[in-house]
Amino acid sequence: MAGVKTDQRAERYTNTRANRLWIEDRAFHDWYRFVLSFPPHLVRDYLDRFGITKGQCVLDPFCGTGTTLVECRKLGIRCAGAEGNPFAQFAAQVKVDWTPDPEGLLAHAKRVGENALVELEAIGLFDDLLAGMRPIRPDRDKSLRTLPEEQERLLLKGSISPIPLHKTLVLRDHIRYQRDERYYRHELLALAKVLVFAASNLHFGPEVGVGKPKQDALIVPAWLSEISRMSDDLRLVVDRTPVAAQVHLADARQLSSVLEPGSIDAVITSPPYPNEKDYTRTTRLESVVLGFIHNMAELRGVKKGLVRSNTRGVYRGDEDDQWVADNPEIQQLAEAIEARRVALGKDSGFERMYGRVTQLYFGGMARHLADLRQVLRPGAQLAYVVGDQASYLRVMIRTGELLAEIAEALGYEMIGIDLFRTRFATGTREQLREEVVLLRWRGGSE
Repeated sequence: MAGVKTDQRAERYTNTRANRLWIEDRAFHDWYRFVLSFPPHLVRDYLDRFGITKGQCVLDPFCGTGTTLVECRKLGIRCAGAEGNPFAQFAAQVKVDWTPDPEGLLAHAKRVGENALVELEAIGLFDDLLAGMRPIRPDRDKSLRTLPEEQERLLLKGSISPIPLHKTLVLRDHIRYQRDERYYRHELLALAKVLVFAASNLHFGPEVGVGKPKQDALIVPAWLSEISRMSDDLRLVVDRTPVAAQVHLADARQLSSVLEPGSIDAVITSPPYPNEKDYTRTTRLESVVLGFIHNMAELRGVKKGLVRSNTRGVYRGDEDDQWVADNPEIQQLAEAIEARRVALGKDSGFERMYGRVTQLYFGGMARHLADLRQVLRPGAQLAYVVGDQASYLRVMIRTGELLAEIAEALGYEMIGIDLFRTRFATGTREQLREEVVLLRWRGGSE
């Protein structure tokens, strides 16, 4: 296989600093940041390395909450993104929309917040920094707002306590009642951030989980603080003429249906890893509370539009594994995972799918790369941030190497694999590589 691995770019940053959002990068990026996002400085690194200019267009086909797009927007570079998670796509859209007047946004939000506080205080709930939070004294005829049962079942149990949920729903509805199209989406995104990081009981480590319950939390003041930060960032914008930054709600395996042929000069992205993480769980609370997912059927629809990376996202009729049926390395990997499962006596339905989901993952990535060729210009440069995994019963998955081999078989030139950072795997006590796979599309027949 052509190309070499190199560690030189990782030497610029300490391992702990490499994946952090730097203080100087917080503007716009910090409006809402997916916890698994890769950092803006990595995007800048490869925009510079690829020599991308303002006349070119950069694509992030797994754009999440828009790190690549925001960084391109800051630099005045045209960009496009695709994301299958409707809430994440919404967040990315808002983060590249710098048209609101900062003073108007702040003034409108203050009016919304004041009305929400009046409703809360009517039942003895206080959410004011000066008054402080006090025990609820609801009238006998009033009760705390809750989610419909069907939506409640979609959440991790204990995701949010009753009083913070009530406050959030009251504020959400006042944002809707007093909707101003100039500010509505930004106000909703600010509430999403408050919902997760101020109101909820969630904590984020290797997986999303539920921590110690918060009996109460300040919601309106936290939301106004986020709006104020947005307003401060919008004041930095000198030219409000928008740079083209399209964000499509789309399956990364079907990009040719939403992008023009031969329109993309570079790709900088971080696709899902084959790590048994259900990526929809990370944004489940805000997706449900803010109305992006209403029921199990809609959730299932979202999952079906994503590359398969975990057993909870595998469905009858999935056929992406056919794309790698003739790849001996991936077939051997699936067999090793299955042999390990048998040896350990793991017999649950999910565990029996570990081998197949590995095939589906790499097959989905092959399908993505095959379709992507239609929208790339000859000479287009690509950077894929991926990570080695040992989550499937401690069988090592060299994601970057396998992805590079798949790309070469589809006509891409493999330029190299840079080490971005290492991650410590508690299960195997090993350091796992997180890498950037560098490719070039030569052009020509597919």
